[in-house]
Amino acid sequence: MSPPDAGRLEAIWIKRAHRGPMDAVREGTLLAGRGLVGSADQGRSRQVTLIEREVWERLMAETGGRVPPSARRANLMVSGCSLLGTRNRVLRVGGCRLRIAGETRPCERMDEAHQGLRTAMETDWGGGAFAEVLDDGVIQVGAEVRWD
Repeated sequence: MSPPDAGRLEAIWIKRAHRGPMDAVREGTLLAGRGLVGSADQGRSRQVTLIEREVWERLMAETGGRVPPSARRANLMVSGCSLLGTRNRVLRVGGCRLRIAGETRPCERMDEAHQGLRTAMETDWGGGAFAEVLDDGVIQVGAEVRWD
């Protein structure tokens, strides 16, 4: 049985280039202070970006959208762990820790994916979160996700 506030890593996406495609992978390597290996955003303040499956599903229902969650352009999709208001909390994904640094604000690309999505994402951390990677390690889809 999973501990309270435990969830699951639902998906991993690597963005090879800014504005480039999001590649779904079954596992990825995190580097402390850098981010997800192969991602264009390594070493920046947004080393890893995260979205919640439950929030994405709610946004799609609210807007009548049918776009895949990769359209959010986040690196990780989690379920079972709310990201709302979690700045400075530490999230454990498999054996790696991520410190949530802030809320990811939606950009114009969200309306390119589905009209009205950007506005729908603007409240209650609807765009997800960005984090600093604290540990090196390999993460895999299906891994446990929980707050430290």
